[in-house]
Amino acid sequence: MPKSIISEGKTTTEAISNGLKKLNVSKDRVDIKIIEEHEKRSFFSILAPRVVKVELTLKEDKNTSRSHEMHREREVKITKEELEECKTKLENFLKDFINQIGGLEYKISIEPDSGFIKVDIEGENSRALIGYRGEVLNSLQVILSSIANKHSKDRAKVILNISNYKEKREKSLEELADKISKTVLKTGKPITLEPMMAYERKIIHNRLQSNNRVVTYSVGEEPYRKVVIAKK
Repeated sequence: MPKSIISEGKTTTEAISNGLKKLNVSKDRVDIKIIEEHEKRSFFSILAPRVVKVELTLKEDKNTSRSHEMHREREVKITKEELEECKTKLENFLKDFINQIGGLEYKISIEPDSGFIKVDIEGENSRALIGYRGEVLNSLQVILSSIANKHSKDRAKVILNISNYKEKREKSLEELADKISKTVLKTGKPITLEPMMAYERKIIHNRLQSNNRVVTYSVGEEPYRKVVIAKK
């Protein structure tokens, strides 16, 4: 079980820094969770010192993680025949789905690849299938995954992309991360972003991982988990 500690500080950044010193590791080696942050204070506690508590959990060693992934791959190995069967299920569903929409033309590409099934959809009015911040796309991906794996012994992962939305979204999130980090360094105050999907939060973390002047961590519970960018 991964090692975890509770660390305290006057600010979130200080609490994280104290915890990293105790564990003697860098920030990229831990997962960070805000446990207690006293923002609202009563009249009687106004003189009490502000305390922020965070939980730092050591990430699994990459070599161990890689061996676990390899083990899972050996256990859940999808055959070419099973992938082709999943592909047929998706083709039949998407054909009916697009017909139900009516009046719209889409080009659909489904390619099985090493345990994955990549589904690309291109169309003039593809925004309707993407939704606000990719909400419809993500929901559709879950549906496609359920259909592909229905009555199947092993699970194939479905990756859906619509009109290169994910590439465009990644670029916009990287630009947002750069912009917000500059504001944080200028004002010295942490900024909390709006709730994001896990893969979107990862884009923000990865973008600023090499920036030694700011720190990023996530707060809240799914599906309202957010990224915080703070000055080190």
